[in-house]
Amino acid sequence: MSIWHITGGSPLRGQIRVQGSKNAVLPVIAASLLCGADTELLNCPNLSDVDAAMDILRYLGCTAARCGDALCIDTTAPARCDIPRELMHRMRSSVIFLGPLLARFGEAEVSLPGGCELGPRPIDLHLHALRLLGAEIEEGEDSIVCRASHLRGAEISLALPSVGATENAMIAACAAEGATVIYNAAREPEIETLQSYLCALGADVSGAGSPVIRITGFSPRSHAGLRIPPDRIAAATYLCCTACAGGEIELTAAAPGQIVPVLDALRAMGCAVSTHGERIHMTAHGRPASPGAIVTRPYPGFPTDAAPLLMAASLRCTRPAMFIENIFSGRYRHAEEMRALGAQIVLRGPMALVTGVETLHGASMKSPDLRGGAALVAAALGAEGESTVTDAGHILRGYESLDETLRSLGASVWREKA
Repeated sequence: MSIWHITGGSPLRGQIRVQGSKNAVLPVIAASLLCGADTELLNCPNLSDVDAAMDILRYLGCTAARCGDALCIDTTAPARCDIPRELMHRMRSSVIFLGPLLARFGEAEVSLPGGCELGPRPIDLHLHALRLLGAEIEEGEDSIVCRASHLRGAEISLALPSVGATENAMIAACAAEGATVIYNAAREPEIETLQSYLCALGADVSGAGSPVIRITGFSPRSHAGLRIPPDRIAAATYLCCTACAGGEIELTAAAPGQIVPVLDALRAMGCAVSTHGERIHMTAHGRPASPGAIVTRPYPGFPTDAAPLLMAASLRCTRPAMFIENIFSGRYRHAEEMRALGAQIVLRGPMALVTGVETLHGASMKSPDLRGGAALVAAALGAEGESTVTDAGHILRGYESLDETLRSLGASVWREKA
């Protein structure tokens, strides 16, 4: 448990390097189980979710160690294929271990995942894909057991472009006999990172970034290395924090091409945004204009993880802003907390209507989830007086030293361990 103390009114100024991607490194850590190999991952963020994934590997009998921003993993001798409830519940994406365990052992036993409560996040698409590859699956009240004496290639058509289902299918298909084709695959950049890692391990995978991915063979190698790309949501977070507080910021190692909808929305709000290579420069002054209607969609649409942060930046906008959430039914739980600052937000099903106010005032709030918690911190940066955000550990799941980074930009933020 942490209590974040934020005193608003200080513009942000400075340059920061964007951390490595949480959503890219977690499936790669899980995929390291696919065969017995040494893996070296560079630019890995120091996050509680990454710690949880490494603890899962250690429980399974692998070795995993951190040295600075590098992770060294050895999966040559895993001893078991089950993951207990307490480990699965530490992170939302823990179900990504299902495919690798099935591929390596022909069997996997896990409980349902934990993490942020963003509403129903069914894993039936994951299970559908694994069944098509030949798995027999028993579903209990809080557990899943998968068995497959022989995985075989298949044509897998996903009803929705689920990131997790795409990743589980890609990894499991590497151990299947024959070719696998995944239709309506997720197109997120993290899928491309996973493809790069699987190819480094010796898999023949192509098509990541498009709706059709093909897996046509696997010749395991004993070593693989990969550099984790920048975290696009972390980049969006620092930009939105600056839009809330005002000021001038430059992000390096930021992959601006991955957050074009966010940059476009910030420009619509009156922020001056420019990009050069992997750098993003932004200035923000005065009350923002409205971003208009923000509709979350799978990549390359507006990312659902960035919506709470842009909402924080819209709380003082000069004209109403509309947010329509198409991914998670529980995404707006931060809105009630923002009202404590004086924000005017009306919720109607998947729609949130924000009417900007001239001034926000400090308040006590509670973090409901990872991105919602970061959005509350961002909103408090633009409020008068002191705010507190009580957080059960959500924020540190996705941000490396968020408080220290914001202080380096001039913000008055400190975190108290409660």
